[in-house]
Formats: sequence, C-alpha cells, structure tokens
Amino acid sequence: MSILNEIIEHKKKEVFETRSMVNPLTYNLVPMFKKTRVRLKKRLLDHKGPAIIAEFKRQSPSVGSINPMCDTKEIAPAYEAAGAVAMSVLTDDKYFGGEMQDLRDARRACKLPLLRKDFIIEEYQLLQSKAYGADIILLIAAALSKEDCANLAEKAKALKLDVMLEIHNEAELEYLDGNIDFVGVNNRDLTTMKVDVENALRLAPMIPSKYIKVAESGINSVDTVKKLYEAGYKLFLIGEHFMKEDEPGFAATEFINALK
Repeated sequence: MSILNEIIEHKKKEVFETRSMVNPLTYNLVPMFKKTRVRLKKRLLDHKGPAIIAEFKRQSPSVGSINPMCDTKEIAPAYEAAGAVAMSVLTDDKYFGGEMQDLRDARRACKLPLLRKDFIIEEYQLLQSKAYGADIILLIAAALSKEDCANLAEKAKALKLDVMLEIHNEAELEYLDGNIDFVGVNNRDLTTMKVDVENALRLAPMIPSKYIKVAESGINSVDTVKKLYEAGYKLFLIGEHFMKEDEPGFAATEFINALK
C-alpha cells in the first residue's frame, strides 16, 4: 500500500469518528463560519513578482520530525510580517503532526488568506474548514475520483471557499473545471517520495492560463523560484525550507527579501 492510500484509509476512519462526536450542523453556528473570507486572488492583484505561500507543518512522512514544538500563534504573524501572501496550515495529525486548532490559532493571529492543507475526502471537512477559519481548501487529485473532486469543489464554492487542486502528472489535468481557482503542481512523487522540480516545468504549459499556477515541494532556493516564475508560476508553497529553522518567520523574511 502506498503512503497516500494509507493516509486516505486512516482519514476515512478519522472523519467518521469526528462526525460521530461533532454534528456537521454545529459548524454553522460557529461565529467564524459566517465571517467574510480573505481572498488570495485579491491580494495577488497588487503583488508584483513571485508570491510565497508560507507553510506550517511539524513533520511529514518523507522527512519525519521537522519542528515539533512550533506554534501557529507565533509563526502566523511572523510569516505575515515576512511578506508571505498566504499561509498553508497542515491539519493532519497522524502523519503531519497538525490539528484543527492550529488553523483556528493562525486565523486569530494573522490576516493572511489561510489554506487548509489536509486530505479532504468528504463535505463534512469543508464545513469544518470554514468554521475553523480556512479561506482556501486543498483537493488532491490523486486522493479522489474525478467525480468526487468535482462535487467537493462545487460544494466548497457554495460555501464561498476558494479551491486549490493539487496535481502530480498530466493525466490529472482532467480534474480541472470551473470551480478550481488555483492549480498546485506537487513535485513530490507520492510513490517514491522523491522530489523533481522539473515536473512543474514540464506541466506548466499544459495548465490553462485562467488558472493561477502554484509550485509545491522542492522549492528551496531563490533561483528555483525565479526559474519557475518565468515558466508561468505565480505562487510558491514553501514549508520545510522555513520550518526546519529555529525561527521560520525569519527564514521566510530572508527568502522573500532575496526575491525582490
């Protein structure tokens, strides 16, 4: 069984258990659920050059522990001050060391658009995402059927959440539809866990221009960002490169300043 299949099987059990404890109707009553979303597209209108989505994660299946004691209440405002245009928050517990409270804390600590990065497989998680302060949700093509992905994207838009579709190869371009706002190309092979930035370069011309392109994984140098920017990528999701440092916010500041 691949790591992705393992994660999805566990996620199904996790969502089932959470739903048994928290009725989905409860999320509609949370004050945050009714708040206006922070639009990343709007922020990009005034942004010149490459834009960074700074990610918060404590660990990952590929590298293990990264920064286990970090706190979104401290890192979210630091990323904002660094000049990131958005923040990605890993909320998966077992494999990434995250939790939903991280998303809520980040929402309270900064004004950045927040991407909930998790393995979204059910509508229940969309309601949960909005109640905890997400502005954007991630749908991973490799984790969903085309039909399920389309249904979740449509329901996310109905909730006024923006949608980022993550793809890994040319075949997954078929998942694109009118409810997708951002297309993230993950350079990590989910079978071997190896990273190859050339994947983003290869797929760039195949992604229709109406979608905002996002490069993910293996983005750890200014030169790489500039190369991908010239290929058509506007956004760059960077996590491990910042999070492995004692002060992720400072690392993000240095990196973003070097792009100017």
